[in-house]
Amino acid sequence: MQSSGALRPIVIPGEAVGGPGLKPGPGTYSEGGRVFAAQLGIRDEHEGLVSVIPLNGRYIPQRGDAVIGEVVDQGPSHWLVDIHSPYPAPLHATESPWRVEFGDTARYLKVGDVIMCHVLSVDEIKRVQLTMQEREARRLNGGMVIEISPTKVPRVIGKQGSMVSLIMDLTGCRIYVGQNGRIWLDGDDRSAAVAALAIRLIEERAQAVGLTEAVRELIAREQPRGRGPRPS
Repeated sequence: MQSSGALRPIVIPGEAVGGPGLKPGPGTYSEGGRVFAAQLGIRDEHEGLVSVIPLNGRYIPQRGDAVIGEVVDQGPSHWLVDIHSPYPAPLHATESPWRVEFGDTARYLKVGDVIMCHVLSVDEIKRVQLTMQEREARRLNGGMVIEISPTKVPRVIGKQGSMVSLIMDLTGCRIYVGQNGRIWLDGDDRSAAVAALAIRLIEERAQAVGLTEAVRELIAREQPRGRGPRPS
């Protein structure tokens, strides 16, 4: 589970988002040597390129992000993974945790498999390379995947992982959160459904005061009797 870091600022159309030395990226325009927001969204600056990510748009990858993806195609030495960004991202066999012989990729990952991986690199036109060399990376067997707006991910994670840890403790589910807005839940059917309800509540009321207590109350109300917190 990746730490969320600081929340990035929301900007409105026409608001200045960068000065000289910054290049305009998606969701921006340049005028008089300055860069302005072309849409309502989250300001993002990466390697001299400033962009505005739509509040309800697709995920804009950044190097190092932990993401949850679905394998959508494979070749003799790579897989293509849907990470909820504009284009599928390649995962080369050399970036997997296995020693994969040429032409033997289907033995390790098949179309439809869900994986936790990381963004290895992003170029100026947002082409992405993935890696499974990081410690968190793995194939996610079973469970269910839900999707939320990528901008709500920091709230679901909470400060130092506090919110997602609370949900795991109270429901007994295993949860992995991707920066791309995909969340994998694994537990018995009822507990996974309750965890999903809690995540939807956070998404809908991300800026509300008292959200942690609201999540506690929802889980207590919906959780089957006799089920307590997961064992420590």
